[in-house]
Amino acid sequence: MSKAPITEFDKAKVVAENRRARFDYFVEDRFEAGIELQGTEVKALRTGEGSIAEAYATVEGEEVWLINSHIPQYGAGSWMNHEPRRRRKLLLRAKQIDKLHGSITRQGLTLVPLSIYFNTRGRAKVELALARGKKAHDKRETIKERDWKREQGRLLRQNG
Repeated sequence: MSKAPITEFDKAKVVAENRRARFDYFVEDRFEAGIELQGTEVKALRTGEGSIAEAYATVEGEEVWLINSHIPQYGAGSWMNHEPRRRRKLLLRAKQIDKLHGSITRQGLTLVPLSIYFNTRGRAKVELALARGKKAHDKRETIKERDWKREQGRLLRQNG
């Protein structure tokens, strides 16, 4: 019995989104990963704070790490507060980690976080993407396409 690939994840509340990633990369495949957080990190994320604009993920041995993501210190936290830019372990199954490691080493793909969100069960999750970097001409093509779609919408609104 094979499972169908997940096309959309169960996102109840999106906390942080990496909008630049879809401009800089061609997204090949997406994964949902749990994230190992400390108590004050969860509270800071629940208030809607956090950024993954400069973040990336790496596979080291049997583990996947989220590096350079920023979750600010919780305002009502005490001396137990967390470090804002610490490395955070991502929780994936061994088969998924092996697939990611193989794709990164053989195909030269990059592991990019697309968003951090809470699912309907209240668990913090990270949407990861296996992505291939775009060249300058690909980015120009994306800009042209985006501008044309915007112009199309504008024309349709004007002409009814």
